[in-house]
Amino acid sequence: MTDGDNADAARGTTSRHWDREPLAYLVASLRGVGQVDLQPQLLTGAFILAALWAAGWKVGLFATLGTLVSTAAAYAFGVDRGSIAKGLQGYSGCLTGIALVGSLGHHPATYVLTVVGGVVCTILTSAIAVLAKPYGLTALTAPFCVVSGVMVLGAPSFARIWHGPPGQVEPTVGDTAVTWSDLWHAFFTNVSQVFLVNSWYVGLIMLVGLACAGVRVLLGAVSGSIAGIVAAWALGAPTEQIANGIYGYNAVLVGIAVGAVFLADTAWNAGYALFGAMLSTGLTAGITSLFKPFHGHTFTWPFILTTWALMAAVPLLPRLRRAA
Repeated sequence: MTDGDNADAARGTTSRHWDREPLAYLVASLRGVGQVDLQPQLLTGAFILAALWAAGWKVGLFATLGTLVSTAAAYAFGVDRGSIAKGLQGYSGCLTGIALVGSLGHHPATYVLTVVGGVVCTILTSAIAVLAKPYGLTALTAPFCVVSGVMVLGAPSFARIWHGPPGQVEPTVGDTAVTWSDLWHAFFTNVSQVFLVNSWYVGLIMLVGLACAGVRVLLGAVSGSIAGIVAAWALGAPTEQIANGIYGYNAVLVGIAVGAVFLADTAWNAGYALFGAMLSTGLTAGITSLFKPFHGHTFTWPFILTTWALMAAVPLLPRLRRAA
């Protein structure tokens, strides 16, 4: 997702075999947590993982399990060590673990599915990378969306997996008046909802982690969160869902990806990123409505589709420049 750390340091880390250097494996896994927000820095991953454990031991445990399994699977498959060292093989497993325990509950079957899902995420990450490479795109969180979406949709068909009635919380039209309390809650929960967590203080801890990745990354997250709030309010989204981060988390990811990772630091690129953040907010409602009839989950599809579209257009938009 990102080029990340100094290449020499990465080569030095990846030259060691993981089973002789368990520390390298754990470091790669920790970077995988940060790579959900497209950041390979260790401190960023550490703060985000701490925030996930603060959200609850189940969230923290399954995020950790999913990341460890995906990273281990990458080693087992012989994936390029540089990619593993940067955390690029663990982030989808992290999100998959959180999504499964949140949707299916804490049961033995959920552990099994998280392990299986983590392995499949590693395979899909490579598959999508091959398909997207000719267009200069990356997999982003698509492996997570595909694996988690299929597993959650199929779970009610299997008695040993499903432990509750089918269905999901569906968006409804409600009050659109926004208070100051709604605004500051939305600002932070937009960040935490990237990891499917509705908690302002979790979002605050994650923002601290993003600040460790640099000012530009922090500004990308902050501007994306604000853009998501403004767009959702302007469109008349229900206040409760704005405050809970439902309409803003994809905007946060777009703000980081387009505004701080994939494009150079220019005024045109910054404006392009803000436009994309607002665009993903509107797309969130459209994709949610599209998935509603068959109880599908939006997850981070708005971020993926928006970022793919924006980045695919860059070669023919001369005022925009990719990051070096």
